[in-house]
Amino acid sequence: MQEITSTNNAKIKNLIQLQKKSNARKALQEFVIEGKREIVAALKNHFQLKSIFFYPELFSEAEIHQLLNTYEDKPEVIKISKNVYRKIAYRQSTEGIIAVARMKDHGINQLQLSENPYVLVAEGIEKPGNVGAMLRSVDGAGAEALILVNPRLDLYNPNVIRASLGMVFSIPVAICNLDELNRFLKTNKIQLFAASLQNANVYFKENYTIPTAIAVGAEDKGLTPDIRKISRRQIYIPMKGQADSLNVSVSAAVLLYEIVRQRTFK
Repeated sequence: MQEITSTNNAKIKNLIQLQKKSNARKALQEFVIEGKREIVAALKNHFQLKSIFFYPELFSEAEIHQLLNTYEDKPEVIKISKNVYRKIAYRQSTEGIIAVARMKDHGINQLQLSENPYVLVAEGIEKPGNVGAMLRSVDGAGAEALILVNPRLDLYNPNVIRASLGMVFSIPVAICNLDELNRFLKTNKIQLFAASLQNANVYFKENYTIPTAIAVGAEDKGLTPDIRKISRRQIYIPMKGQADSLNVSVSAAVLLYEIVRQRTFK
């Protein structure tokens, strides 16, 4: 087993580049996962791990073997020193384990949906924390996918992985442009509702018991006119205070759970 004690090691430098730079992740089609829970989620959902770095005072060699015992395609396992771990750990509270994994294909045609699906569509999102929170809401509400339309961020940004609590690995995610979305919705006969403040109906008065997609937009711009045009109807969440809207991830959760309510109690 290899051991790395220097922060100048080429593998450590490469890992840091993957953590910090989206261009490096895209060029190599690799990304970094930090923490046992997140790594376990990636393994369970068939992400290929290229390498695992562990600090033995926090995560033992025996735990590494136990973690990888049931997986045939085993990654390279590398022991690291305390100073190296401090250099590469984004969170000092993590369990002493960090992995480099390979990206998956997120084309929209890769999605496999049920006969009566509901999905969340998010257009132009740029904040990793919002994507992470939406993934958790998609998971909690039992929606089948998150579709990112023209996102302004990298799905494998460490902050997305962290904010999603590993749900980025278990929830099917598609990345596409508006034309691809429109074709997909038509092919699968899915009605689209656009969250908007203009010319909109109250969200709980619509019928979501048939194949449905809910679209939310970036907080600074909202949904574009183009995506509103292809929607069946525009919907809004009533606001009783002085603010005119909720955080986009909170709005997504409210709308998804209305679908859950209708499909559970109607």
